[in-house]
Amino acid sequence: MSTSSPRGTRNLWRVVAQREITTRVWEKSFLITTVLSFVIILGGIIGADFFQGRDQDRTVAVVDPAAAEVVDAASAVATNLDDRVTIKADRVDDATAAERLVEDGDADAALLATNDGYEVVGDRDVDSTVSQALEIAVSSQALESNAAAQEVDLSALQSGTTTQERLLDPASKDAGLRQAAAFGFILLFFLTAIGFGMAIAGSVTQEKESRVVEILAAAVPIRQLLWGKIAGSTVLAIGQIVLFVAAAAIGLAVTGQLSGLEVVAPAMISYIGFFVIGFAALASLWAVAGSLASRQQDLQSTTMPAQMLLMVPYFVYFFAGDAVKEVLSMVPIISTMLMPARMAEGAVPAWQIALALGGTIVVAAVMVRVGAAVYERTLLRTGDKISYREALASSDA
Repeated sequence: MSTSSPRGTRNLWRVVAQREITTRVWEKSFLITTVLSFVIILGGIIGADFFQGRDQDRTVAVVDPAAAEVVDAASAVATNLDDRVTIKADRVDDATAAERLVEDGDADAALLATNDGYEVVGDRDVDSTVSQALEIAVSSQALESNAAAQEVDLSALQSGTTTQERLLDPASKDAGLRQAAAFGFILLFFLTAIGFGMAIAGSVTQEKESRVVEILAAAVPIRQLLWGKIAGSTVLAIGQIVLFVAAAAIGLAVTGQLSGLEVVAPAMISYIGFFVIGFAALASLWAVAGSLASRQQDLQSTTMPAQMLLMVPYFVYFFAGDAVKEVLSMVPIISTMLMPARMAEGAVPAWQIALALGGTIVVAAVMVRVGAAVYERTLLRTGDKISYREALASSDA
C-alpha cells in the first residue's frame, strides 16, 4: 500500500486527533479517573504533611519537683530533636499512681527517681524522642549538679566538645522528598501509559471488529489514522500528566514546602519531556497491537511487548541495584521512566541525560515509522490474530 497521501488529505490526521480527544474527554470514566487522581495526589500530599507535621504533645508522670524540672528541660531538648514534639510533666502522689497513669494511657511515660538517677517507665514502649530527650536532660542536670558540688568550671570542662555536621552530598538532606518524587514519576508513567495504551489498542480493535475502520480508511489514509490516534492520545496523556504534576506542585505550595518544589521542579520538567517522547513511541506500538488483534480477547497477547517495555523499568527501579539502574536509564524507551527518576533522586551527569534523550528520540522515530508500515498492512486484515513475526515479514518499512 502506498504511503503517500494526496495533498488534500495530508492534514486529515488533525481531524482524527481532534475526534480522539473530544470523544475521550467526554467519557464519564475518563473524567472520573482524572478528577479522582488529581484529588488523591493533592490530598495525599496535604494529608501526609498534616499527619507528619502536626504537634505531638507527650505527658510524663512525675512524683517530685526535681523530676518535674528534668521534664521541663527535656521538653526543650525534644523541641531541638523534633520541633513537633513537646513534653509536659504531670505531678502525682507516688510511683504507683505514676505507673497507673502510664498503664491507663493517660501518660506516655513516667520518670521515677532511683538510687543512682532516674528510670523511664513505659507501658509497651517509650517514644524514642521522649526517651532520648529525658536521657539528655537527666545527664545534663546531673553533670551540672556534680560540677557545682566539685567546684568545677563546667563551661571549661565542655570546651572543645561541640560537634558539627557537614554533608559531602547536600542533596541528601532532601532524600525523602526526592525518593517520593522518583517513586511518583515511575508509578505515574506506568499507570498512564498502561491506561492510555490499552485504550488505544482497544479502540483500534473495536473499530476493526465492527468494520468501522473500513469506512474511515475509505475517507482517510491509514497512516493519517495512525498519526491522528497517536497525536490525540499523546495530547490527552500529556494534559493529564501536566495536571497531576500541577496537583503535586499545588500540594507542596499549600503545605509550605516551596523549597521542596524548587528541589524537584527540574526533574518534573524533564519528566514531562521524556514522557512526551516515550509515550509517542509506545502509542504506535499500542496501535499496532490493536491492529494485529481480530477481537478484544486477542489484546492480552498482542499488547504484551508494550506491557513488557513498561514493566521492565518498573521492576528495575524497585529491585535492581544502582549500577543496573544507571546503565538501563540510558537505554532508549526504558530511559523515559528511569532517567527522570534518577534526576529526581540526585544529580545526573549531563552526558548521560543527553545519551538517554538522544537515543530515545532516534528509537522512537524508528518505532513510529515501522509501526506505521505494520499498521497499514494489518489494519484491514480480518480473520485470525496476526503475529508480530508475520506482520513484520509482510511490512515493507
